[in-house]
Order: sequence, then C-alpha cells, then structure tokens
Amino acid sequence: MMTKLQVTVDGTVFTTDKELLVKHSEYFRALFQSGMRESSQDEIQLHNLGAMGFLITLRVLEGERPLLSYEEILEVVECAAFLQVEVLKKHLINLIDSDNCLVMYEAAATYGLLDLFHEAALYIRDIYELLEKEIQSLPKDLIQYVDSLVPSTFVAVGAHTPTIAFLEDPSRTMCFLNEKENQWVSLGCIPENASTFLAGVTTLNNKVFIVGGARGANKQVVERSFCYDADNHSWSEFDCPHQLRYEVTLVGHEGYLYAFGGEYERVPVAYVEKYSLSSQIWTFGKELPQPMAGPPATKAMGRIFVSLWKPHDTTIIYEYDTEKDDLIFISSIKRPQSYGHCMVGHRDNLYIMRNGPSDDFLRCTIENFNLSTQQWTTLSGQYVNSKGALFTAVIRGDTVFTLNRMMTLLYKIDTCTWKPAKEKCGFNKGGTMHTFFLRLPTKIKLMASKLYKNPHQSYS
Repeated sequence: MMTKLQVTVDGTVFTTDKELLVKHSEYFRALFQSGMRESSQDEIQLHNLGAMGFLITLRVLEGERPLLSYEEILEVVECAAFLQVEVLKKHLINLIDSDNCLVMYEAAATYGLLDLFHEAALYIRDIYELLEKEIQSLPKDLIQYVDSLVPSTFVAVGAHTPTIAFLEDPSRTMCFLNEKENQWVSLGCIPENASTFLAGVTTLNNKVFIVGGARGANKQVVERSFCYDADNHSWSEFDCPHQLRYEVTLVGHEGYLYAFGGEYERVPVAYVEKYSLSSQIWTFGKELPQPMAGPPATKAMGRIFVSLWKPHDTTIIYEYDTEKDDLIFISSIKRPQSYGHCMVGHRDNLYIMRNGPSDDFLRCTIENFNLSTQQWTTLSGQYVNSKGALFTAVIRGDTVFTLNRMMTLLYKIDTCTWKPAKEKCGFNKGGTMHTFFLRLPTKIKLMASKLYKNPHQSYS
C-alpha cells in the first residue's frame, strides 16, 4: 500500500509515494531513517531545487525515460546530485548526445556528478573535431580533462576458426583503423583456440568478449570464452554459458554479458543467459519466445532490445528487462518477403536493416522505430549492402561506421536519413566481420603502428 508524502518544491506541492523515494534516493533514505522529527512527518519542504527538476525526477522513478531540454537538464542534474538518485544519474548518462554533451559536462562539473562528468567527457572526446570551437569556450580545467582522455577507435576482426598453434595465420588478426593515415593496423592474433566464426562478440568496460563460435564444417561448438583487455593488451579465458552454442548474439551491459539464442548441433535454441563480470557466473534468464540463431540485438537509452521474426514477414521488437530478467513486447512491423537482420541504436531510435524485395540482401531498406513516439518510419531510398556491410554497422556520436573488403563507409545520421559522409579503406579479410569501438591506449597504438611498418620488430 502506498504511503503518501507531500513534498513542496519551489512553491509547488507534489503528492508521491514515500517508499518510492526511500528506495531510490539516498537523501530521503537518510532523512526518514534518521529518527529526527522530519522522519515521521508526511509533509516536507525541499529548498533550493526547481519544481520542474523534481517533477522529472518523480517521472523517472516511476519508470519513464523522458527526453530533456537544456533547461530541464540543469534542474535534473541538480536534483540528481542533491537527492542522490542513482537511477536518475543513469538516465542522464543515457541521454548524452552531440546536442547536449557540453551542457551535461558543465552541469555535472558544477554539481559534482562524477559518473556523468566522465561519460560526457568521453562523448565529447569522441566527437572532438565537430565541437572544437565550442570546446574552447569551456573552462581550462574542463578542456584539459577532455584532452587527457583516450578517444574510441574503430576495430574489426574477421570470422576465423581455431587453428594449430605452430601454423602462423596472419588473417586471424584483430585490427584497428588509423583514420588519419587511412590504414588498418594489426593488434595481433586472436588466441589459437578462439573462434570468431559464428561467435557472439561484444564489448564492455573497454574489453572484447568472444563467446561460442564454431570450428570445422560440422560446426563443432567452441567450449571456452575469450576476453581481450584493451587497457593492457592481453587475452584471457572464461567459462562458456551453460548451454553450449554457436551463432549466439552477445550484448554487454552494466557489468553483465547477455547471450541470446544461437544454435547447438544445428538446432536453434531460445535460451538467454547472463554472465556477471564480478562473480564470473552464468545464470539463465527469460527464454526468447521462439528459438533463433543470431537474433539482432542492440542497446538504446540504456536498454537492451532484441529483434525476432515469425512467418508471414513480421519483424518483432522486444525489450529485455535486465532488472526482472524478462522480455517485454515493444512493437512489430510487417513487410513482404522481408525480415530484420541487423539492428543498431542511436539516441531514442532503433534502426533495423532488412533485406530488399525478393530476399535481396544487396539492397537493404532501413526501418526506424522511435522509442519516445512509438512510431515506425521507413528511411528514404535503399542502402547498398555490398558483402554485408550494413550488418557491421556500429555508431560513434552521430556517425555510422560500416565495413566490407572494399571500403569503410561512414554515414551521418540526420533524422530519417543516413547520408554517406566519408569513405575509408576496406578490411581485406574474408567472411563475416565483427566491428566495435575500443579506447586503445596511445602506447599500444604506437607499438602496433611501428610493427606494421617494420614487421620484423617484436611486439611486447
């Protein structure tokens, strides 16, 4: 039963659930557990906070994820800092984009929200060239902090199966794109027992995780998982999921790896498992509504989304609720002879790449689903998907990076269009490619570049 509490903020009276505030706010938790006179009152006043900021705080506590204007950001950051509301801090971090990152950065610095401050600085670092003039208007110490950070780098690895250790296989390398010199540089080989063929690959905490994968024509499943730590340029192994599988989809989110679907002995499975990086344990979650190999999945607004399809040309979007380990139906779209094959998130949008007419995978159509308006929009035109380039799409800032053997094609996202922006060199590896972003320390990039120019040097 709800315990009502009246909170007066800047002359506005809010009636809310006392237990909700105690659950999410360290300020209210300390207030009502202090034993002081205020702890037994059902009416309190908050001073020096804005009513609009408190209203948005309540909306977020009740499960909403509203977009915010500049003015609202300032008030909400103040509320998040004063009331110490973790879920509100996370929501602010999930809202960071190229339009508001500077406002978020300065507000977080003013009110001491260190996580938001750091994440906004990282975002600014990644789009530094686009904001260079605006950055110069920041206080000197804030500029210095952004400059001290490592920008994210586009990284790719091809589809490789385990190999015999004494056979050198230069194609089993993981590489990064040196954008200034327009060349791919090797970070070294993946472990000989690892497979990126039909494997689940994702990043989290500046690490690459490889789960599952197959070896040989019989698709024998690989029984170990592998992790590359970009900070110290090292590989390690960890346990595989309880259900062995290949062609599994892997998503990293808030300290966990989520494994969706896959195949085992050529039979699709519906299992969902999550791996805790802290406890190093796999546990089962809610199964997918249907068995499926390689279901498209992505993150947007701090949430995980999975795309499935059924007969009769229907693509269905589900959210995986990470707190309840449950699947929530979001929306569906029906298109003749077409299903969603790749999905990426940007701001409050999901972009689903689907094949063109008559199963034409070289001419893809992109559908946009907006999480705020719950509306579908078909992007104008068709998009060239030569050798599956669109299926490698990953986003940095407002730029989409796609990759094939011929070129790296960059798109700028503009409302309901992806506009081709730049072309970089292709990635000359065969088969399916996995692409992602890592923050590679300068030392590692320099060593890799030197080795690239002089392959007889040692790489240590």
